[in-house]
Amino acid sequence: MSSLASLGPHLPLLRRYARALTGSQRDGDTLVGVTLQALIDDPQAQNTSIPIRLGLYRAFTSHASGVPTADGSAETGSVAAAQARLRTLAPAARQALLLTTLEGFSEGEAAQILGTTSEELAALVEEARAEIAQQSSGRVLIIEDEALIAMDLCDIVASLGHTIVATAATAERAVAAAAKHAPNLILADIQLAEGSSGIDAVRDILAMVSTPVIFITAFPERLLTGERPEPTFLISKPYAEEAVRAMISQVVFFGSTPAHGHGSHESAATSA
Repeated sequence: MSSLASLGPHLPLLRRYARALTGSQRDGDTLVGVTLQALIDDPQAQNTSIPIRLGLYRAFTSHASGVPTADGSAETGSVAAAQARLRTLAPAARQALLLTTLEGFSEGEAAQILGTTSEELAALVEEARAEIAQQSSGRVLIIEDEALIAMDLCDIVASLGHTIVATAATAERAVAAAAKHAPNLILADIQLAEGSSGIDAVRDILAMVSTPVIFITAFPERLLTGERPEPTFLISKPYAEEAVRAMISQVVFFGSTPAHGHGSHESAATSA
C-alpha cells in the first residue's frame, strides 16, 4: 500500500460493502476506521504486489471476521429487503456474494480477499445464490425480437427460479405487457421488431412503474449518450450465460440500485 492517500478513491465503495456486510452504516464505518488505523500503525503489513483496492479489502476482512449482522431496522425499501435476505446467509457466504456482486470482484479476486481457494469461493457464491433464490423469486418481462435469444433468456431466468410474465418483440407489446403484469425486472434489447426501440419502450414503462432494467444488446453505445432511462444495467451481446445469471441475481437481490460490478455501465455507491 503506497500511501494512505492512495486509499481515498476506494473508501466510499468499502463503506458501502461494510454497510451491506454489517447491516448498519455506523457499525460498518467503525470497522473501516479500525482497518485504516491498522494500516496507519503498520503500513508494511500490506502486500504491495496486489492492487491497492484488493489489499484494502483484504485488510478489512481481517478485522471483519465473525462480525454479526445488525437487524437493519434503520433501513427502508429495497435496502431493508436486501438486508433481511443477507441475515439468512452464513458470514462466509454473505461476504462471497457481496464481493462478487455488489463490489464486482472476480471470484479469483474475492478468493484472495477471503483467503480461500477459487473453488471454495465459487461454492460459497453458489450457496448464497441458492439460498437467496428461495426467498426472492422475481416476475420478469423479456423484451427481445430474436426468438432464439428470447428462448435462451427464458431458460436462464427460469433456472434462477424466477417467473417469466411475458415476452415481447416490439415496443408497443412490451409496454402493454408491463402495464398488464407489473414485472419487477425487465430484460430488454434495444433494436426491436418493426423498427421499434427498446429504449423508448423502457422509458414508457418506467413512467408507469419503478422497476430495474437490464439491457442486453449489441448496440451498447446507444445507452451511453447520457439520455438513457434509469435505473438500468447493461450487458453486451454476444453475452455469456454466467454474466446474465450473475447480473439478474444482483439486480433482484439489491433491488433497483445499480451496483459497481461486471456488466454494469456505471457504478453507484449506496448512500452513506
